[in-house]
Amino acid sequence: MKALILGGMRSGKSRYAATLAQTLGGPVSLIATGAALDEEMAARIEAHRAIRPAAWALIEEPTRLAAALAATAAPDRVIVIDCLTLWLTNLLCGDDPGALRRESRNLLDTLPALPGHCLMVANEVGLGIIPANALARRFADAAGAMHQEIAGLCDRVVFMAAGLPLELKT
Repeated sequence: MKALILGGMRSGKSRYAATLAQTLGGPVSLIATGAALDEEMAARIEAHRAIRPAAWALIEEPTRLAAALAATAAPDRVIVIDCLTLWLTNLLCGDDPGALRRESRNLLDTLPALPGHCLMVANEVGLGIIPANALARRFADAAGAMHQEIAGLCDRVVFMAAGLPLELKT
């Protein structure tokens, strides 16, 4: 099963993904895309680490997501990616101007044939006002396009609000 779990900040996305991963059975690998570039982000990462089951394997990969998926996936394995929008941010803000297009294409090419289960967590950022600066608009546009393409490849899409799942695609 491939699942996309969308929602706003603190909507319960990661907790929902963790619960779903445990119900699917088998070993779980978490691909974490966040990088502790400041104290606030370090605290967020630590909060996620504290609630994550100790048995989960951790892969920290901020940009080469498709390669990490291909190296980790197995028929009996559950992979949780947390989160796609941090990955997108890393690509947009990096030094390689072609990274976003290249790595997005790699991910979209890798997902359909990926063995096992893959649960992808992402922040839905398209529900607010149009961002005031060019980078924020580019980010919102890229996230919206990415979510649409990934949702099309997924068996299941869930939108989280106030800790409650709304099944968009089953």
